[in-house]
Amino acid sequence: MWKIHNKLLIYILWIMEIRLVSSFTSAMLCGRIPGLTLGQRHMCGEMPEALIALGEGHQLGAQECQQQFRGHRWNCSKVWQANVFAHVIPTASREAAYTYAIASAGAAYAVTAACARGNISTCGCDVRHKSAPAASGGGAPDEPWKWGGCSADVDFGMRYARRFMDARELERDARTLMNLHNNRAGRTLVKKMLRTDCKCHGVSGSCVMKTCWKSLPPFRLIGDKLMTKYQKAKTVQAVKGKRGLRLVLSRKKHTGAARAQKPVLDWPKRMELVYLEASPNYCERSLQSGSQGTGGRICQRNGHGPGSCDLLCCGRGHNTQHIRRSRQCHCQFRWCCEVKCEECDESYEEFTCK
Repeated sequence: MWKIHNKLLIYILWIMEIRLVSSFTSAMLCGRIPGLTLGQRHMCGEMPEALIALGEGHQLGAQECQQQFRGHRWNCSKVWQANVFAHVIPTASREAAYTYAIASAGAAYAVTAACARGNISTCGCDVRHKSAPAASGGGAPDEPWKWGGCSADVDFGMRYARRFMDARELERDARTLMNLHNNRAGRTLVKKMLRTDCKCHGVSGSCVMKTCWKSLPPFRLIGDKLMTKYQKAKTVQAVKGKRGLRLVLSRKKHTGAARAQKPVLDWPKRMELVYLEASPNYCERSLQSGSQGTGGRICQRNGHGPGSCDLLCCGRGHNTQHIRRSRQCHCQFRWCCEVKCEECDESYEEFTCK
């Protein structure tokens, strides 16, 4: 009997040692990541595998932001390079609203995807969309279907993204309220844009029965939707109420007999992007406003829209450079086993802002 007890004790000590080593490794990992608050470091230590997903979400947000603003004066190029999870834009502008929303959406998206892949031990597929027959809320009688597969557990992704991304908003001022509002808009959009994918079952490809599941859309669609919201973003201001500061869109006063009543406060909608300050023109470099300037940016000589020299160069004009380069062309495969190419010269003009 004592041998059994000793083996059990050794096994328990072995498990404890593994956990201690894992905890120590997690603490070292989390301590090396710049920009984390104390609360974020604690979450990192609890679930380091989720932080890997957050890093992937960070990259998703950065790439999408740069894609959406590639032809604008502010092109989102330097925003993500200083501290990984810290505050990114000092000015509470429309661009800051988009940046926080896309970062929050990327975090929720990546954590949800990691859960579906089984990369995070504490989550998996959404069990609410599991083996529910059509009669209890599925398809039409002539087209029966049932829930199956692995539906994205977006609620877990949203909860974790909220805890992590909102943990850096420590001050209870107007900028904090703006950031929290845009964070929520970004991660909520991920849930609203979930799509239902189905697979047919039956003889010779017939759709006798369909199995359906909830899945994440391409992240580009989320970026496009947030860009539309960016263009319609609302200016807000903070007002003090009984429960502290709140964001309002505008103050409307009554006329006539109702003039003495309190002004009507118009609250921003939950899914709108909001900002506090007008955007700078981003033409000149300014560390205070977070502008990198447009000097040296490659532009298109023709046109007046995004990417054009007219927009990017801010009236300073542009330089023209004649470039000549060689490249491989007319490649052919020869048996066996060789590829022969010719050298082709090409010349083109490149325009950069002064």
